[in-house]
Amino acid sequence: MAARDPALGCLRGKEQLPAFTWEVRANDRNYHMQFKKKFAFCLTRKKYAGNAIKTAKYNIFTFLPLNLYEQFHRMANVYFVFVILLQTFPQISTLPWYTLLFPLSCLLTIRGLRDLIDDIGRHQSDRNINSRPCEILSGKSFRWQTWRDICVGDIIRLRKESIVPADIFLLSSSEPSSLCYVETADIDGETNLKFRQALLVTHQQLVSEESMAAFDGRVTCEEPNSRMHSFTGTLEWRGETYSLDSERILLRGCKLRNTDVCYGLVIYAGFDSKIMRNCGKIKRKKTKLDRMMDRLVIIIFLVLLVTSLCLTIASGFWARMFQEKHSYLSAFYKHTTPAQQAFFNFWGFTILLSIIIPMSMYITLEFIYLVNSFFINWDLEMYYAVKDIPAKARSTSLNDQLGQIEYIFSDKTGTLTQNIMSFKKCCINGIIYDQMVYQAASPDEEALVLAARNLGYVFLTRTQDTITISELGMKRTYKVLAMLDFNSDRKRMSVLVRDPQGTIRLYTKGADTVILERLQRRGPNETFTEMALDRFAEETLRTLCLASKEVSEVEYNEWSRRHHEASVLLQDRARELDKLYEEMEQNLQLLGATAIEDKLQDGVPETIQLLKLGNIKVWVLTGDKQETAMNIGYACKLLTDDMEILEEKEISEILKDYWGSNNNLNREALCSGHLSQQRPEASCHKKRALIISGDFLDKILHTGEVLKEKKGRLWRWLACCRATGSQEQGSLVEKVFVDLATSCQAVICCRVTPKQKALIVQLVKKHKKAITLAIGDGANDVNMIKTADIGVGISGLEGMQAVQCSDYALAQFSYLQRLLLVHGRWAYLRICKFLRYFFYKTFAGLMAQVWFAFHSGFTAQPLYEGWFLALYNIFYTAYPVLSVGLLEQDVSAKKSLEFPELYVIGQQDELFNYRVFGVTVLHGVSTSLASFYITLWAFEDRVGSKAVGDYESFAITVATSALLSVLMEIILDIKFWTVLSFLLVTASLLFFCLFSFLTQSIDAFRIAPAIFRFPDASWNALTDPYVLLVVLLSLVVNTIPSLTVRLYCTIVGKNTTQQKIHLKARQEPEPSVELRAHIPRGSFHHRSSYAFSHQEGYAGLITRGDSLRAGGTRCTTQGLLHPETTLALSSLPSPSA
Repeated sequence: MAARDPALGCLRGKEQLPAFTWEVRANDRNYHMQFKKKFAFCLTRKKYAGNAIKTAKYNIFTFLPLNLYEQFHRMANVYFVFVILLQTFPQISTLPWYTLLFPLSCLLTIRGLRDLIDDIGRHQSDRNINSRPCEILSGKSFRWQTWRDICVGDIIRLRKESIVPADIFLLSSSEPSSLCYVETADIDGETNLKFRQALLVTHQQLVSEESMAAFDGRVTCEEPNSRMHSFTGTLEWRGETYSLDSERILLRGCKLRNTDVCYGLVIYAGFDSKIMRNCGKIKRKKTKLDRMMDRLVIIIFLVLLVTSLCLTIASGFWARMFQEKHSYLSAFYKHTTPAQQAFFNFWGFTILLSIIIPMSMYITLEFIYLVNSFFINWDLEMYYAVKDIPAKARSTSLNDQLGQIEYIFSDKTGTLTQNIMSFKKCCINGIIYDQMVYQAASPDEEALVLAARNLGYVFLTRTQDTITISELGMKRTYKVLAMLDFNSDRKRMSVLVRDPQGTIRLYTKGADTVILERLQRRGPNETFTEMALDRFAEETLRTLCLASKEVSEVEYNEWSRRHHEASVLLQDRARELDKLYEEMEQNLQLLGATAIEDKLQDGVPETIQLLKLGNIKVWVLTGDKQETAMNIGYACKLLTDDMEILEEKEISEILKDYWGSNNNLNREALCSGHLSQQRPEASCHKKRALIISGDFLDKILHTGEVLKEKKGRLWRWLACCRATGSQEQGSLVEKVFVDLATSCQAVICCRVTPKQKALIVQLVKKHKKAITLAIGDGANDVNMIKTADIGVGISGLEGMQAVQCSDYALAQFSYLQRLLLVHGRWAYLRICKFLRYFFYKTFAGLMAQVWFAFHSGFTAQPLYEGWFLALYNIFYTAYPVLSVGLLEQDVSAKKSLEFPELYVIGQQDELFNYRVFGVTVLHGVSTSLASFYITLWAFEDRVGSKAVGDYESFAITVATSALLSVLMEIILDIKFWTVLSFLLVTASLLFFCLFSFLTQSIDAFRIAPAIFRFPDASWNALTDPYVLLVVLLSLVVNTIPSLTVRLYCTIVGKNTTQQKIHLKARQEPEPSVELRAHIPRGSFHHRSSYAFSHQEGYAGLITRGDSLRAGGTRCTTQGLLHPETTLALSSLPSPSA
């Protein structure tokens, strides 16, 4: 077997070609247990892993330290701990340290409990998987045990419909020649059955439990790796050595189908198995806003320190001047110097201003995230009543990022499609027949053959060289002369048979692209069939053409002789056989065409159209074949007829031309990664779609083989870069490829491994700095889901592995439009407005402390009453901003779906970025300046009837002015008013009045004068008409700029959301989403989707008789409409037949 590995691209050079040092001895656990390997410092663990898996992050001992370690990666938590430590020093403390420790503990506990609940779910999933039953050979008999009990070297017995628990070497099965059929949909997304076959020696010798128990073979193979499609090793037994390849291996996660019993030797167990090697690690996901907040905390903290330092320097100078001017007060300062005073003032200012980053903001934010997650869970529009599956937000901290998605990476099988094939129509001799009843959750080949059962053409018996069919009750036997095998290049398969009358005929089925060009003539029936094919394609059906021809004895004898000679060649055998097949499959007569519906999930085309209108690009990453993926691409309108399809040849040419255009750059520029202004995406302005395979992806991203073959000068350039460092060269090639791919309107990646799926997501994140979403339903999608910024699991036919690792779980792909365009956009809007307003109200209310310092000798004396500072962010201003975070909407859900273009706002970070933050801070600072200095101006040398210009009245007036200005701003900013919004705004005013009365009462002052320091201050100030006029003046001055800006933007500025909607509504209405593809005549490559259930090699199974039981095989599969058509289908095998 070739050592080339199609998955190397996903390893990025970190894992070299495998060393053949993995030795497995059958039925010898003691041998494997003696080996250890180093994994960290001097620690060791078993070389051969057990079969138990653990995907959970924590256990009872590691939860607390590990979770705290993760939480303190948030800069805000580090900042709060720093402030609490400062509060422990009595000389500079403004509040008891434990009053700050309590809310921080609450915050950490809330987040910790959320992480714990998620991890408990992972523990339960692990326990369910590890506890699955399995038969393990113990002694001389098989005993029922669990998956966790399996060890490397064990022999296990699997039964029909069971899931393979580990990577095993197939020893034998109950099928002829020890064939074994497996379904790999959970690994590579392919719905067809694949066959595996045991070695002849184990098939013949291991026929009983006693022989299994006595088996002492030794397998030497490659070390555990992530390459799903390759395996190389040898079996040594009884002095002989036998070659092993991937055709002898059953991978963990496969399902045994159409095979009663099989036996296997465990080669890789647990995390050493290939599927687990592809799963990736659980990573803590942070939103874009989260990362920005971490940076803002650092910026604010640095500004705070600079401000404190400046005020401290000023306090030092002021203290020195004061002492010099008032020497008679020297007794008060004999124990301190100006420098010491300045030192204490620095930390005093730091603590005083620390509330600019309020802890309450993070606690409120957690609550908003949680409630918005409940809104997703409660949405009846995303409830799938058929299976009683609601949508579920499994993560509560990523909602806002749902409104910023730029790229969606989707699996195909079970995500876009239902995994259900229905035989719909066929066209025989120009007549179209409908068949609308039969449905089967199986490949198209099975659907075709079984659909004929209702029409009276029954496939009865098959031997190594005959096929017997009942044709409307008449039994006829055909002799098989030769099988012309299928492969992906030929896109067809043929059989030569001799009918009961002695006539030799060739029957061929295949893609219309290859069948129609091999016809002898084009008559009316052929023309009508082509029209039928176009009609089928318009209905997004997968089509298959059937043809035949009569072969003379002389022609057959000559061809048979040459066929035998080619079949025994040692070199170029496949090429010579293909030439002979091509020669025979000419001058055919068209029998007809069939159409299979590979059912899409409901609403998939409409959803993709809406997502594209929202500037979201959809990429399909699948382990399935290219033809299948392309067909689904056209069916779901991801691909359209006006797109230029870039396949591997065109991609190579584009990259070659691009590199060639950069040869004029010097070596230093090239090797340093500086590219010319010409970019791959600039070479074409028309719509393009890129279709690429996992093999090709590996070559261009890892070895450069494709480019090497195409242009030697380019390869020399790559060598030049590799000489300076393969990492830089690899990154450069990656970037160019990503630039090309992201310039296309659609991308389809076929035959990719789970790890390659994750690699593609990682490349787009790395080079485009884009927010990504991955959606899938199987174990092969888990790594991709973990890697993307948002992971969505579909509760489908392939189990719950994807859901268990996802951030959000949906029952249908179509619900993605509501998740993103409604909930995602609303969540982003709400969080951004929440952050904007919270920062605004914090700076507007608390920056007056800084201005007061200029008039209080820079002594770090608080301006406000302590209770006002404590309650400002908890009661006085928290509820209006909470209503914004929970209920705000700019447009309704219906309008959000009607106008998906509104989604672009989140992608472009329009609602909260550094510019918006800067404007918000300036707005807050200006509000605080106006509130403070208008009050200061009003209180200079003035008295009222009750307020006498004292410190307490001054503080109350500034506080009231700032509070009312903040509330007025939120009133102007709320777009979606509800009863709850009104009540919460009203509650803020009521709480201000209530707590002012309680904390400033005479009785409270008498009980604890050190705590309640403002007796009757609010009553004295706010019942004075003069003070009320000052408050009103401040409110007007602070509100007029906001009203002016809003009016200006409405008249001459950017269009508001409502204006955009009305503007678009006045334009010509958009056409409704069209479900029928209008494919131009002659575009056969757009409609063909031939025989995707096939796998190369089935013809060999038939002609060798490997798949046939002694005495022939009786089947219940039936023919199709016409004897010749029936034979064409039934003689060309399907694994399910």
